[in-house]
Order: sequence, then structure tokens, then C-alpha cells
Amino acid sequence: QVQLVESGGGLVQAGGSLRLSCAASGRTFSSYTMGWFRQAPGKGREFVAAITWSGGTTWYPNSVKGRFTISRDNAKNTVYLQMNSLKSEDTAAYYCAATATLVDVTNFLKYNYWGQGTQVTVSS
Repeated sequence: QVQLVESGGGLVQAGGSLRLSCAASGRTFSSYTMGWFRQAPGKGREFVAAITWSGGTTWYPNSVKGRFTISRDNAKNTVYLQMNSLKSEDTAAYYCAATATLVDVTNFLKYNYWGQGTQVTVSS
């Protein structure tokens, strides 16, 4: 069982930066692939980033590649999402999630555990 709590969201101007954090409880955190997803009003849940348990492999969609960076600190049971050069289209609720699989990690259906979300609003 893993419980996830996101923090770090807020209001930022276009071109600015934010760092989201996701604190996990559970002794098996280090064995999970961790992901970030986002959902804007009226839209589906969109994959943002994922990272393997070791941190050795990461995935990003083209929409955030080069701007967002996912990382994790297993000693602190925390995964981060550094977001730079933010755009108005990045406005959404951001969710942290955990999965035991390494297959199809861009698919939100593969994730077993979810946080409650944190809102990111980018003003233009």
C-alpha cells in the first residue's frame, strides 16, 4: 500500500517555474515506478512524466520534454517534478501516481495509487 500527497502547486506567470513534490508513505516506495499526470477542466488525464524505481530511466511526452524534469529521492520517499518555461497550456491539476509495472507507464490505467492532486495555474 502506498499513500501519496502532492504539494508545490500554485499560480505562476508564463515563463516561470514551479517544483512539485510528492511524498509517499509505505516501505515499498523504492520499488515503484512513479508518474505525474495532469488534468485540465473538460479534458482527459494526460501523461506528464515517469521515472523508474532507480531513477535510471525517465519518460516524457513531447509537450513537456526539455521543460519538465522528474526525479526521485528514495531515502526521502519523495518524487519531484521540476517545471520550467511554463505555458498557459500547462494549467491543470497535477497528480502523482505509483505503479509496480514498467510496461506502458504513460497509460494512467496502469497506476494503482494516486494522490489527491495539486493545482498549477499559469497566467499569460
